[in-house]
Amino acid sequence: MNVMRWRPKDSNPEASSIRKRSEMQIRALNLPKRGQLTIEGLTDCIAQRQGRSIQLVPLTLPTGSPDGLWMSTAGEDYVVYEARLAPMHQRAVVLHELGHLICNHEATPVMTSEALSLLLPSLNPALVRRTLGREHSHSEAEIEAEYVGSLLAQRINPSLISGGQRPAPAALQDLADRLSALENPSRRRQG
Repeated sequence: MNVMRWRPKDSNPEASSIRKRSEMQIRALNLPKRGQLTIEGLTDCIAQRQGRSIQLVPLTLPTGSPDGLWMSTAGEDYVVYEARLAPMHQRAVVLHELGHLICNHEATPVMTSEALSLLLPSLNPALVRRTLGREHSHSEAEIEAEYVGSLLAQRINPSLISGGQRPAPAALQDLADRLSALENPSRRRQG
């Protein structure tokens, strides 16, 4: 019996480069055997490698916003994900955001410090720039994070995110609340 296995042809040198970089990033993590690692264990492994704490934070995000964000502060990283998503979708979002962290992706500024201070007065403008400034869609960073996330999904136990996360820090909840005040209710169904 012959079995056909579809595999995309790497005719695009850029795609091949992203794939190779992503695979190197995963190998560098020295993860345990397949299936023996949970999302929480993976997060701990990445945190140890980075020398920084990583918190997984479920939040109800504003209509039309991304389903996940990686927020970096001076001492901690936060992976914020939409609390209303199906558990398997939450898992995919968290792995994608961890992909950004593993690849050390940088955000690009989208607002001046003055504008951010007016919009979100209780938050450090540098923190907000790193959260809101992420490129989206088909940028190289997004493609790389997506590929790293899919490779991580192959390595970890198919468990869902456990319910033992800490409550969202006040600054993150404040950000979500303020952004919600700006939302367009017709862009996302309310859960």
